[in-house]
Parts: sequence; structure tokens; C-alpha cells
Amino acid sequence: MASAPPSGPPPLTGARLGVTALALALGTFMMVLDSTIANVSLPTIAGNLGVSSDNSTWVVTAFAVANGVAVPLTGWLMRRFGVVRVFCTSVGLFTIASFLCGIAWDLPSLILFRVMQGAVSGPMMPGSQALLIAIFPSDKRSTALGIWSMTTLVAPIMGPILGGYISDNYHWSWIFLINVPFGIITAFICWTRLRDRETPTAQLPIDTVGLGLLVLWVGSLQVMLDLGKNADWFNDPLIVVLSIVAIIGFVAWVIWELTDANPTVDLTLFARRNFWIGNLAFSLGYAVFFANILILPLWLQTQMGYTATWAGLVAAPSGLVAVILTPLIARLSGKIDARILATVAFAGFAISYWMRSGFTTQATFFDLMLPLLVQGVSMATFFLAMLTILLDGIPPEKIPSATGISNFGRIVAGGFAASLISTAWDRREALHQSRLAEAIGNGMGWQMAAENLTKLGMTTQQAAAAVTRQMVGQAYLLSSTDLFRLSAWLAAVLIVPIWLCRRPKPQHGPVAAD
Repeated sequence: MASAPPSGPPPLTGARLGVTALALALGTFMMVLDSTIANVSLPTIAGNLGVSSDNSTWVVTAFAVANGVAVPLTGWLMRRFGVVRVFCTSVGLFTIASFLCGIAWDLPSLILFRVMQGAVSGPMMPGSQALLIAIFPSDKRSTALGIWSMTTLVAPIMGPILGGYISDNYHWSWIFLINVPFGIITAFICWTRLRDRETPTAQLPIDTVGLGLLVLWVGSLQVMLDLGKNADWFNDPLIVVLSIVAIIGFVAWVIWELTDANPTVDLTLFARRNFWIGNLAFSLGYAVFFANILILPLWLQTQMGYTATWAGLVAAPSGLVAVILTPLIARLSGKIDARILATVAFAGFAISYWMRSGFTTQATFFDLMLPLLVQGVSMATFFLAMLTILLDGIPPEKIPSATGISNFGRIVAGGFAASLISTAWDRREALHQSRLAEAIGNGMGWQMAAENLTKLGMTTQQAAAAVTRQMVGQAYLLSSTDLFRLSAWLAAVLIVPIWLCRRPKPQHGPVAAD
């Protein structure tokens, strides 16, 4: 039942190790990329398929719901069928689903294929993680984790860049079709190189009740989060019903999983202090990170006149810094307390977000990019440090379950962040706009601005529209800086729970390395 037993096949070496590691990293990259690449392409997809922008959001929702249900099942699937078989099958089915998404002929077919894509992609991240650790020598397993962390962090940044470029220059279907050749290569290399290294399996019964409750509460939660903003949250009866179903389903699922002899998800792992505190800090830290990934391009595109491509390029340097520093951090991780590395990550995030709180509407490309360079340092240490902490002391046979739970928590936290940050952004803008309108309307500012614009040749209506547009732009700027400042404080506060964890033991073997 072990995912990477110490007595298993010897580690790979040389070119075979390099090629296989690259293929496994590519598998992770494709899956994470596809969770964000469609976001910036929704207006293009909606226009091409002849549907409203609100309906097109189901393209993102469908993937998120299906993936959220599938990820917690990873541990059970790998114990039942083996890590290599599950991972390669997942990659193969993901490639087929990507092709179907690319040839979708209308919105219902695209949503159906996105559900398939999200469902089959669940084991890809935990599977690549477990296999990377298994193929590296014991003294190089921090390098394996560094490779995995690097691809996991860079992919969310590359998603908007690649999605924006494809939408601006090619047909939207290529955001899905681009997966096909890479998926075929990944599945072929991993199966041919790793099929003789399959992990032991066991005839585990299917926890049908636990699985049904999982589908119920996760599906209700994800749909509630994705539809809440446009439905005005709890003022809509459907959102209220979904919330109640999610809460009741979650409580029933927890009770069932803790009492069933063969649970789908092993919740007893939360009895370990490092695991539950580490997962809490990991999920909340990722939520803040993901929220800022979303809000900065949104502000740049809607208020600063940036195209999707250029908005993505602003964030590109942070990914580059992470790629350069991750191998170095991986080498140091065995010598430095993981809690110190996690502290550096959260402190770097806090500094980066605080720097963004000083943005103005005249900010240059360099002004926008500089805080993201600081963020790149944090990205290089965040995943590696948090995984080292939360997986400390986990037995090898429980690694697939532990990684599945941690990835699931991160995905759900990202869903909450995406919904809450967009709602908060609009509401703070409305608040600032009303205050600005009140301040301008009660003084001479509005009249003076209107008179100066009319002297430049504008009509009264044009002058009023120009002043209003400037006021809206300033309101969105103030809303953005408010949220950046809040993010900085949240990142700083998350340093506290890190030091409530035990110091992880020195990294020896697959458990510590994972």
C-alpha cells in the first residue's frame, strides 16, 4: 500500500532520471495550468459560442467542481490500483478530455467535457509528487520536491499569460488543444519508464456512502462559490440552499469517514499537529496568494488598459525568480528549519502585498513588476517549506492520502479566495466611489474640472463623463490598495501558526522528502 516504499526499486540515474522527472513535472504543469488558463478567455469563448458572459463562467465552475471531488479520492485510488497506473491513466484521460474541449461545438458540450477533464485530473498532482520522490535518490529528494513546487507555482502565473496570448492571437480552442501533444508525451514516457516500478496494491472496498456525501457537499460548495457573486450571495434562495446542503453534507461526511472501517479519505491524519496546523496555514496562505494573482490582472485589464497578454507579463518575473531560486532553496531545505523557510515565505508575501498598496493610476510597468519580484522569492520557499512541515512524520503508506487532502484543501481555499476577492473588490469600489462623489459634489472640484474640460472643447455631457470615469478609476484603485494592504496583514499573521508546529525531523527517506 505504500506509495514509495523504501524497499522498492532503486532510484533512477542519469538521462533516464532527467527525462522522467521532466515528464512528471509536465504532468503537474498541465493540470495546474488548465485550472487558470480559461479564466481570461471567458469573454472570447462566450462571444464565439453566442452565450452571455455569466453563462460562460460554467466553463471554470465545471472544472473546479469535478476536480474538487476527485482530488480527495487520490489516496484510495492509488492504494487500490497503484501510483503509476493511476497517474498514467489520469494523464491519458486528461489528454482525451482536453481534445474534446477543443472541438466542443456549443456551451453544453464544452461544460460536459470540462467536467470530464476536471474529474480525471484529480490524481495528476499527487501522483507526480509521489513518483518524483520515488525515482530520486534519498539524498536528492529535496530536489524532487523543488521541481514539483516550481511547476505548481509557475503554472498559475503562466495560465493567464498563455490564455491571454492565445485569445488575442488564435482561436480559443487552442487553450485546450495545446495539452494534447504534451499529454501524449507525458503518458508515454511515464508508462514506459515507470511501469516496472508499480507500487503494491490492495483490494479495498468502495466507500459508496462516503463518496456520495463527498460529491454532494463539495459540488454544492463549489457551485455556491462560483455563482454567489452574480447571484448576490445569500439574497438568492439557490445560494442559501446550496450553502445549507454543503454544511449538512460536510458534517455528515466527516462523521461517516471517522466511523467507517474503510473510509475514502483518511481524516485521522488530522490528529497530527503538524498536519492540521500546516494544512491550515498552507491553505490560507495559498488563498491569499491566489486572490492576489486574480485581482492584479483584473485591475490592470479593466482600469489600466492592459491587454490580457501584457497583464500576464507583469507577473512573469515572479515566476522567473521562483524558477531560479527553487533549486537553491531545495538544496538548503535539509539544513535549515522548514519553519524558518516558511517564515521567509510569508514575510516576503507580506512585503510584496504591502508594496502593491502604494500603486497609483500612473504606475509604470516597472512599478507594477517590482513587488512581484519580491513575491518570486516567497514562491520559491512557500510550497517546499509548507509540505515539509505538514507531511512530517506521515507513514509512507499514508502519503497519497495526505497529499490528496493537502491539495484538496488548497483547491477549496483557492475557490473561496476567487469568490471573496472579486466580491470585495466591487463592494469596496462602490464604497469609495460614493465617498468620492460626495466629496466632489459638495465642493468646487467637480465644477472646476468640468469647466476646464469644456474649455478644451468637450461638451457638458462629455466633461461629466470624463470626470466620472476618473472617479471610477480612482475608486477601483483605492479598492485594490485596500485589499493589497489586507493581504499583507494576513500573510504576516500566518507566520504565527508556523511556530506552533514541531520542528520537522531531518529529511531521510520518502516521507520527509515528500
